[in-house]
Amino acid sequence: MRLALLTDLHANREAFAACLAHAHAHKADQFAFTGDFVGYGADPAWVVQTVMDYVARGALAVQGNHDFSVTHETRPQMHFEAREVIEWTRGQLSTGQMAFLSALPLSMELERMLFVHASAHDPVKWEYVTGLEPAERSLRAAKKRMVFSGHVHTPALYRRADDGRMGSHVPVPGTRIAIAPQHQYLVIPGAVGQPRDGNSAACYAMYDDSARELVYYRIPYDNGAAARRVIAAGLPIVFAMRLIEGI
Repeated sequence: MRLALLTDLHANREAFAACLAHAHAHKADQFAFTGDFVGYGADPAWVVQTVMDYVARGALAVQGNHDFSVTHETRPQMHFEAREVIEWTRGQLSTGQMAFLSALPLSMELERMLFVHASAHDPVKWEYVTGLEPAERSLRAAKKRMVFSGHVHTPALYRRADDGRMGSHVPVPGTRIAIAPQHQYLVIPGAVGQPRDGNSAACYAMYDDSARELVYYRIPYDNGAAARRVIAAGLPIVFAMRLIEGI
């Protein structure tokens, strides 16, 4: 199975469409979406409906913190501009789309794999996994060989060896990474809809469970068009600039 891993779509139609096209061209036969389908971007209805269509055909999807926020009372710790977009997003989604987001699970399992938006240690706390300690905490809680998550907006890969030692790897786009069956891995593909590592190209990854190989991709797309949509929708301009600057 060639599994395409997409996370943090953030209502960015142009980026999402570009990643889907690339994944299909590279013969993906399963898709997993690890949360944050809304927030920041100007096309939440199109993005959510597209995820719904893929799920109806067998794709996996879990809930992210922005998906949770749009279907619940907005958390006070969310910064003002993000809350503004969440409130706007509620008016853009249909009843069916809101129900879909609300019903998404916090995590899903498939064979030796687990899918979660943030940390598997306590998914609803939305912990950012940005180093070895939180990565190990997530892997220990998951108890699966492969854990796929998002939330961080920057591509990352962590490994827990069979002797318990932790390591990290900075993925090089397009490079095949061999997955050792005796180790445990935490895969963070990076954000489709709002990368924050100084590179504006969209991120996603592909895992081949037969070949036991993982590849991270960076996909250039029309980020200028996506930024103009944000501005035209009257959303905070900071989210348009992030798409241009990749920060």
